[in-house]
Amino acid sequence: MPRDEEANRLSARASRYARLGVEAGAFAARVGASRLTGAGRDDDARVFAEALGSMKGPVMKVAQLLATIPDALPADYSEQLMKLQSQAPPMGAAFVKRRMQAELGPGWRERFGEFSLEPAAAASLGQVHRATTLEGEPVACKLQYPDMASAVEADLSQLNMLFAIRRRMGAAIDTREVQIEIGDRLREELDYAREIKLAALYRHMLADTPEVRVPRPHPELSSKRLLTLQWLDGEKLLAFEKAAPRTRSRVAELLFKAWWRPFLRYGVIHGDPHLGNYSVVTGAEVEAVNLYDFGCVRIFPMRFVEGVSELYQALKTKDGERIVHAYDLWGFKGLKKTTIEAMNIWASFIYGPILDNRVRSFADGVKPSEFGRKEIRAVMQALRSEGTQLTAPREFVFLDRAAIGLGAAFLRLGAELNFHRLYEETIADFSTETVGARQQEALKAAGLA
Repeated sequence: MPRDEEANRLSARASRYARLGVEAGAFAARVGASRLTGAGRDDDARVFAEALGSMKGPVMKVAQLLATIPDALPADYSEQLMKLQSQAPPMGAAFVKRRMQAELGPGWRERFGEFSLEPAAAASLGQVHRATTLEGEPVACKLQYPDMASAVEADLSQLNMLFAIRRRMGAAIDTREVQIEIGDRLREELDYAREIKLAALYRHMLADTPEVRVPRPHPELSSKRLLTLQWLDGEKLLAFEKAAPRTRSRVAELLFKAWWRPFLRYGVIHGDPHLGNYSVVTGAEVEAVNLYDFGCVRIFPMRFVEGVSELYQALKTKDGERIVHAYDLWGFKGLKKTTIEAMNIWASFIYGPILDNRVRSFADGVKPSEFGRKEIRAVMQALRSEGTQLTAPREFVFLDRAAIGLGAAFLRLGAELNFHRLYEETIADFSTETVGARQQEALKAAGLA
């Protein structure tokens, strides 16, 4: 890469970090002024979104995540964030060559049969190029944008400022554990050497579920910042929004298996609900779904998995003591009765579709735009009325994100299923001992133990 191009990139990065600090500082000053003067906050949400939306890259991933966590931000802030899109600039052909040489060495091109220098897709941390192996197998090469580690740390630093502002605004949820979890997981996403092992983990966990396809990893063509996986063709999920009811229900059933079998059988969940992370394979009928992008995968401790199972069983039998035990397993200690009642509102909402033993839509008559809002308002009102600030265990972040992401896919499809039956089939042999043994075996097989 020419020196002037490299200098321009360094200048752009410095400008980016400075601008993010100015935007976050301006937002803090605006919120502080509105609180002191008693002014309304009608524009606060828009300004907050603009503070993040002016950035590109990892902060956009965080913005989308924040919009799925109840009360991490006010509802109007979340609505603004959901409108944002990642706008990371693509790397040009000359720069791609330089980056590939840095990852695979001077003879990198001879290691592929074909390699397209034009990106096939872009994401917040990198871009994807189509290629083939020397044996002719189509592969996807995800190449990380330069200096993403520095960008992530800069974005997380400013995000912590915004979280602190949110706490001063009277949030019912203390998000300090959420901050830690987001930081840890986002840093993990930078490590493509880890992601290729996570792809192998998913192939192991779903080996007995052929209707969910996971791309084969190519570690010999990968590095810490280059990830090469088998290219899997399929139709976009949203192409099925207006398909026949039977087709939409079949797609939803396969999505349920793709997300919840790994969690309920291995204590592992795919934490990125982006609809672009799956596609559909069709023949005469729907044959399979493809699962992509394994950077955001959460491996859970057994106590948390047990808590998920315990709460389901407790809600099913309306066992109050068992409900409290489930919350205790998650890390909630010494809860007040009113706090438990507030938490039960959200738990009953999240578990509602799998507790209801009948064929139904996921929203069950509620408008998708209103789905969950009444419950969130009720929970937050109850917590604020007793002056409680609830600390959310860090594991909640990606479980909640996955549940909401999967629910969003079901809502878009308008699918009708017996979610209770699917859940019960998945937990037929559930025990923490069984799940723990499977998890350790799978992690060892994928090179993660």
